[in-house]
Amino acid sequence: MGFWRQIGEYLWIVKKDPDAPKTKWVGYMHFINRLSILLFLAAIIIIIVRLIWGKSA
Repeated sequence: MGFWRQIGEYLWIVKKDPDAPKTKWVGYMHFINRLSILLFLAAIIIIIVRLIWGKSA
């Protein structure tokens, strides 16, 4: 499975692979990965907003 496809699955952009293992531990891992990606994207957005509006003040 490709890197971008896995990211797409974490963010609900791409349909999940039906042949992937379905254990609760894999589900926990996917939740933590999804959470970390979303927090990273939120931090990047906050940094960009501060850079844009911070210079004008």
